[in-house]
Amino acid sequence: MAQQAPPIDKLLQRPLYIFALPEELLASLQLQTPPDAAPETLETPPPTPASPSLNGAEGQEQGHKAATSCTLCGLAFADLQEQRSHARSDQHGYNIKQKLRGRPPVGEADFERLLGQLDESLSGSDSSESESGDEDGQEGVKAKDTTLSALLKRQAKVHDGDADDAPVRQRRRGAGTAPMLWFSSSKLPSNTSLGVYRALFSTQEQAADHVLDTIKRKQLAPKPAPHPQKQKPPPASSPEDGAPKLLPSTLPPPSSAAEPHYFLCMIGGGHFAALLVSLAPAPTKKSSAPDTPPPTILAHKTFHRYTTRRKQGGSQSANDASKGAAHSAGAGIRRYNESALTAEVRALLSEWRTWIVSAELCFVRATGSTNRRTLFGPYDEQVLDPRDARLRGFPFNTRRATQGELLRAFAELTRVKVDVVDDALLAKRAEEAASAARAKAEAARLASEHKAANTAKLAKPSKADEEAAQHTTQLQALIRRSKAPALLAYLASNGLSPEVRFFPPEAHFHASTPLLLAAAERSAVCVLALLVRGGADPAVRSGEGRTAWEIAGDRATRDSLRRARDALGEERWDWDGGAHVPSPLSQADVEARAAVEQKDLDAEAAAEGLRRAAEVERLRKADEGAGEGVKERKFGKGRVLAQASVTAEERRALEGRGMTEAMRALLERERRARAAEERVRRLRGG
Repeated sequence: MAQQAPPIDKLLQRPLYIFALPEELLASLQLQTPPDAAPETLETPPPTPASPSLNGAEGQEQGHKAATSCTLCGLAFADLQEQRSHARSDQHGYNIKQKLRGRPPVGEADFERLLGQLDESLSGSDSSESESGDEDGQEGVKAKDTTLSALLKRQAKVHDGDADDAPVRQRRRGAGTAPMLWFSSSKLPSNTSLGVYRALFSTQEQAADHVLDTIKRKQLAPKPAPHPQKQKPPPASSPEDGAPKLLPSTLPPPSSAAEPHYFLCMIGGGHFAALLVSLAPAPTKKSSAPDTPPPTILAHKTFHRYTTRRKQGGSQSANDASKGAAHSAGAGIRRYNESALTAEVRALLSEWRTWIVSAELCFVRATGSTNRRTLFGPYDEQVLDPRDARLRGFPFNTRRATQGELLRAFAELTRVKVDVVDDALLAKRAEEAASAARAKAEAARLASEHKAANTAKLAKPSKADEEAAQHTTQLQALIRRSKAPALLAYLASNGLSPEVRFFPPEAHFHASTPLLLAAAERSAVCVLALLVRGGADPAVRSGEGRTAWEIAGDRATRDSLRRARDALGEERWDWDGGAHVPSPLSQADVEARAAVEQKDLDAEAAAEGLRRAAEVERLRKADEGAGEGVKERKFGKGRVLAQASVTAEERRALEGRGMTEAMRALLERERRARAAEERVRRLRGG
């Protein structure tokens, strides 16, 4: 039976709020990692829709095996046409940019989510429909380039603004610090850790000996329930509202601004959202178990103005700064809306000045220089100071500036993260990572060896190799044409040995020297010249271990080796054991053998001539007697039994009985010749 998972600890049954922790848990907290050191194996914050993730790990493993695949995006395709279509897609171009920036590629689902967020950032509001972007008459950019460019611009703004949005001019670059502080507790299992965002504490409070005291000091009791007669704050104004509604009835009196609270603000793409939220948790019923503690909202406000250029991205002011002022109706509307949005935001900040100044921390996200100037000026009676130590950026990715996004960001900031480490899973992953690393190293080694071998093959030959290859070509050409005098002259003029090896050796494994090649090509003249006049060694063996005698393909070549043995003598070479050449053969022996063979051939030819003449005479007589077409067969005392007719086919079969195929062919040719002569004679006589 499978083991059941252990029950969740009672302390972790509900989400933990950093400013209202249970007493027993608060008393047992211990800092797990020094705040100044970057953690080695800490869990990163929960992924957000804008965080890229690699979905195609398995597709990448199969992409190396398939010919039609994309190893960058981790996708495999059915045919080459789909692969080419993918290479022209926005996802492939985006992943190329990610690789150039040293970031991991994204899968199809993540890329679609990024495009959806891009559409949201360009839309009018959280619930408004998309507006037309043709008003300025500047649609001269292709849709693909426009979408990809807008997405890359937005990503650049997110990485530059969201992760570290505090408006500080000089930002330290380097490894940085982890965005979270991790704690352990004796009340929890040893493999469970609690994480809190570092941005909730100042630099002094993050010290190891102060952070626990700071957390204990900031614990707050729930606020008392509101009076039944008091109404809840109305929702934020709709994007279609013209003048800003500062909600004076919902803003508490300045005398209550001393209670702990945060100021959260987001601006970008013509959207603005601000929120004043109390740190004291709102009272809840014991029977309810909400996902997050409901925050106590002191005041909230949202604005939206049409300031971004539809389908092209970027604000109108940024476009004017780069390309000059556009003179279209849409450009004029966007310029007016930028000014109006700036005035509305600054008026709201002035209205909330008392609460902003008394806030413990101010979390601000301002994307782009125009939005930063809207918040931080400089302008008269500005509220936010870019050098304020309370300013923080959101340490995670955020979406479009809305009230709901601010509430989500506040819940993300103040919720305690619970990390449970599975030792068995970690060991399994470590083993898989080690196996993958070994496999990758082995593949890299094989690839390097293959590359080195190909490089060696494709390396430019040296001057000596080029000269050896040229000699090989010339010698082989002379041997194949049996040019023995020219062959010996070439060897002498170039100072080459008769046993010179052809180049390259692996291409001439069967016949690697001039003597071996001459024997294989049946060039008896070259074999005799190389042995007698060139001084070649007949015992030299090929790559197969065979001598010239064993390679020789006809009797003339073998006779040349035996004649060379007779001419050079027995002491010159090891003819029997090394060269395997049989007994010597002199020129007189060759001539005598040739004379005997010629005499035998002549006798055979004379006998064949007589036989053929007799056969021809017999055929002639047979043709003369076959004209009657009828034969009488007599048996006994002249008694005629029957008369049998013989056809031409049967007559030819009878005439050719007992003959060889050559004799039958000769008989047929002579018969046809006589028939032709007879036709000519008849034509002349007629």
